[in-house]
Amino acid sequence: MRSAFSCKAPIYFFVILLAASGPSAIWAQGPTQPIGLSVDLREAPRRIFHARLTIPVTHGPLTLRYPKWIPGEHGPTGPIQNLTGLKFSVGGNRVAWRRDDVDMFVFHCEVPAGARTLEVELDYVSPTDKGNRAGRGPASTEKLAVLNWNQVLLYPAGKTSDELHYAASLRLPAGWKFGVALPVAKQSGDTVEFAPVSLTTLIDSPLLAGAHFRSVSLPLPGAPPHELDLAGDSEASIELSPALERNYTQLVSEGTALFGAHHYTRYHFLLALSDNVRTSGLEHHESSDNRLPERALLDDAERKLGAGLLPHEFVHSWNAKYRRPAGLTTPDYDQPMKGELLWVYEGLTEYLGVLLTARSGLLTPEESREDLARVAAYLDHRPGRTWRPLSDTAVAAQTLYGAPDEWAAWRRGVDFYDESTLIWLEADVLIRQLTRGQRSLDDFCRLFYGGRTGPPEVKPFSFDDVVAAMNQVAPYDWKKFFTERLETTGPRAPLAGLEASGWRLVYTEAPNDLIKATESANDVADFTYSLGFRVRRKLGDENDGTVLDVIPGMPAAQAGLAPGMKLVAVNGRRWSPVVLREALRTARAGPDQIKLLLENADYYTTFVVDYRGGDRQPHLERDPSRPDLLSEIIEPRSAR
Repeated sequence: MRSAFSCKAPIYFFVILLAASGPSAIWAQGPTQPIGLSVDLREAPRRIFHARLTIPVTHGPLTLRYPKWIPGEHGPTGPIQNLTGLKFSVGGNRVAWRRDDVDMFVFHCEVPAGARTLEVELDYVSPTDKGNRAGRGPASTEKLAVLNWNQVLLYPAGKTSDELHYAASLRLPAGWKFGVALPVAKQSGDTVEFAPVSLTTLIDSPLLAGAHFRSVSLPLPGAPPHELDLAGDSEASIELSPALERNYTQLVSEGTALFGAHHYTRYHFLLALSDNVRTSGLEHHESSDNRLPERALLDDAERKLGAGLLPHEFVHSWNAKYRRPAGLTTPDYDQPMKGELLWVYEGLTEYLGVLLTARSGLLTPEESREDLARVAAYLDHRPGRTWRPLSDTAVAAQTLYGAPDEWAAWRRGVDFYDESTLIWLEADVLIRQLTRGQRSLDDFCRLFYGGRTGPPEVKPFSFDDVVAAMNQVAPYDWKKFFTERLETTGPRAPLAGLEASGWRLVYTEAPNDLIKATESANDVADFTYSLGFRVRRKLGDENDGTVLDVIPGMPAAQAGLAPGMKLVAVNGRRWSPVVLREALRTARAGPDQIKLLLENADYYTTFVVDYRGGDRQPHLERDPSRPDLLSEIIEPRSAR
C-alpha cells in the first residue's frame, strides 16, 4: 500500500473566514489536544459504521454540530437521518443531550464540573437504496466500504474547520486493504492510526477499503506521487488492462500539461467498483471519491459511460479546491454556500474533463464527438430553458440535485454542467480566433489555476476575477459574453461554439454509441429526438414501460402523453423498443399514424401520435467550410 507518507499534513489557507456561531466549553482553556476519532468498519458489510470521539472539554455548556454543508455536494446534504446510537458520557457516566429545536444538525449538552474529556459514541447506518441521495447513497457492500469522515463525527461550534484538529484511527475488517491521502502515523494489522490533521483536511480525505483491493502507481517524473486505488465487489472488477493503465497515466500527464503546477503533495484516485453503489464522484484536494459499476473497467459500454468521471474529479483539484468561488469558501460545515458560480466550478470542470478524457485516450476522438453530440442534442430539446436561465440552475442547485426524472425537460436540472461545456467550448474557439491560433483556453488555465506548485491552499475568486483573467489571455468583452449566455432565455441551446469549431449537430437513424450505452446501462429507451419521450424498459426483472419524461411541444406531448404513464402496446402489439422503432420506420414510409396504448393510474387510453420523421439520433458532422478547431482542441498536449 502507498497510504503512508512521511511528509507533514497539509495546511489549508482560507482568505475569507467568517465567525462561526454557538457557545462551546471546549475552548475555555487556550490550546487543546486534538479530538480523538476512532472508526470501526468491521461491520461495514452490514452497512453500519461505529465511531467514538474523545473531545477535550471544560465545565460548561457545549454545542456540537454534525456537518451539514459538505464541500462539493452544493447543498445541506449531511446525512443526519443516518446518524444513530448517539451517546454522550464523562468517565463512564451518561451526559444528557438535546437536539436544537431549529437546526436539526446541532446538539447541546452541559459538561459536568471537573470533566476533562467528553466521550461521544455514534453509528452511521449506510442506506441500501442507490436512489437514496443521503450521504451520496450506499457507502458499503459485502466487500468494500467508502468512508467519508463527515458521516461519522461531530465538531464543536465556535471555531473554524482549520482551527479544529482530529487524530483519527481506523479498524478494518480482517484482510481488507485501503487507500487514502491522509498521512499514516502507524499501522498494526487491521488497525491504522493517522497523523493529526485539521478538520478541513480530514473531511477532505475520504478512504476506500475493500477485500478486493489494488493500488496502481501512475508515475510522472518531477511530479508528486499519483495513485489509482481500486476496490471492487470481485477480484475481476479491479483488473486494469495495460491500455487503461497507460490512459490513466496519460491523464496525470495531461492534467500537468494543462495547468502547469500541482497544489497537492500526493494524489489518490479512489475508485469503488460495485453495482450496489450509485455511480458518482466527489472532488477533494488530494484525492477523489469515484464510484462506478462493477464491470466499468471490463465492459466496453460501461467503460465509455464512466470514462469522464476521473478526469472531471481530477480537474477539480485545481478548479474547486485550489481556486474556489468565494460563495463556496466557508469556514465550517454549517455556513450556507452560494452557488452562483457553479457554471465555473462545475461547468468549466466538465469542459476540461471532456478535454482530458479525449487527450488521455480514455475516449477516442470519434467517441468524444458522439458524447458531445449527445450533450448538445439533449440541451437543444430542453424547453425549460425558455423560462429558467442557466444562472438560476446554479443558484438553485441545492433544490435541483436529486430532482425526479418526471418533467425534467420542462423543469431543467443542474444544466450548468453540460451547458457550460458548450459555453466554454465557444470561449475556447473565440480565444483561438481572436489570437489567430496563438492562444487558447489552456492559457487561461495555466494563468488562473497554475501558479506555484506546493501543498494544498485555497484562493477564492469572483466573477470579475474570471473576466479579468480571460482578458489577460485575449482582450474581449468577456463580461457581456458570459452574462448573455447565463441570463438569456430562449428555445435553443448555445451551439455557436460547436459550429465555429468546424462541426455541426445533425440527426440520422444511425445509433449514437454513447446514447446506446446509456440506454443499456440504465434500462431506458430514448426517443427524445423523434417522439419526444423516454421510457423505462425494465424494473428489476419485470418489463416496465414507465414514461420517465415527455418533452413539451414534441409529438408525444402534443398527443397527450405525460410522465408516470405506462406504455403497454404500440399499434396493438405489446410494446418493446424494437416494436416502437419499427413503428417509427413504418410511419415514415406510409400513411399510418402511431397508436400508443398507455395505462394512467388504472385507466387505459390509446393516444394517436402524428409523426413521420423516423428515428433520429444525434451526431456531429464535419463542416468543411470552417477550420477543424475541435480536433485541435482535444488532441494530446503532454507529448508536445
